[in-house]
Amino acid sequence: MTRTTSETTGQGSDRSDRKVVLVTGATSGIGEGIARRLAAEGHHVVAGARREDRLTDLAKSVRAEGGSIDVRRLDVTDRADVARFVDETVAARGHIDVIVNNAGVMPLSRLDSLLVDEWHRMIDVNVKGLLHGIAAAMPHFQRQNSGHFITIASIGAYSVVPTAAVYCATKYAAWAITEGLRQEAEPFIRVTTVSPGVVESELADTITEPEAAAAMKAYRSAAISPDAIARAISYAISQPADVDVNELVIRPVRQRP
Repeated sequence: MTRTTSETTGQGSDRSDRKVVLVTGATSGIGEGIARRLAAEGHHVVAGARREDRLTDLAKSVRAEGGSIDVRRLDVTDRADVARFVDETVAARGHIDVIVNNAGVMPLSRLDSLLVDEWHRMIDVNVKGLLHGIAAAMPHFQRQNSGHFITIASIGAYSVVPTAAVYCATKYAAWAITEGLRQEAEPFIRVTTVSPGVVESELADTITEPEAAAAMKAYRSAAISPDAIARAISYAISQPADVDVNELVIRPVRQRP
C-alpha cells in the first residue's frame, strides 16, 4: 500500500471529525469522485481498484491538492484481497470509520444473447464484492463499537428494463443485503444505501452487445457528475453518531424512468 504523510498534508487534518474512509472501485466514475471529494474535505481516503496506473495518478492528484490518501491495487472478487485491504489500513491507521462498497460493472445484454460469462462477472463484482467488503470490515467495526457501511447500489434496484435483467438483479441484491445488514447490525454501526441514476462514468464502456450499447448511449444523454453522489456520501458520513441516513436515491432532474 502506498502511504502519504496525511498529518502534514490533509486539509483540515486537525479536525476531530476527520475519518478514515475506504473506497472500492476508486479510479473512475463515482468511486473516483467520492475519493476526491472526501480527501478534499479533510478525510483520509484509502482507495482500492484494479488499475494501478490510475491509482498512482489519483494519489498524485489528490496529494497535489493537499489531500491525504493511500492507494492499493484491489480485486473485490478476491475475498482475501479485500480482507488485506481493510486489515492493512487498520494496521497503518489504527482504525477505520467508513467503507464505501462502490466497485461495480454493467455489461448489459439481453438474456437470449447468452453472455453467461458477463452475467457471472456482474454477480462476482456487484454482489460478492459487496459481501467481501462487509465481511472484511465487520469485525473491526464490532471491535471499535463504531463504523459506517455505505453501498453504492443503483436505481436498477427498483425497476427492471430490457437488457438489464442481470444487472438489476445484482443491484436489487445489493440493496437487499444492505437493508438486511442495517436491521441486523448493532446500533453503533450505521448503514447507508445510495442508489444513483444516470451518472457520468465508464460503466457503459463494458457493454459488448451492440443493441444494448446503442440503447444505453441514448439513455445516458442526460447525466449528472460523480460529485453529485460524492456530496451525498459526504452528507451521510457527516451526521452525528446517533443519526443513520439509510437510503438516498439521486437522479438527474431530467431522468424519469
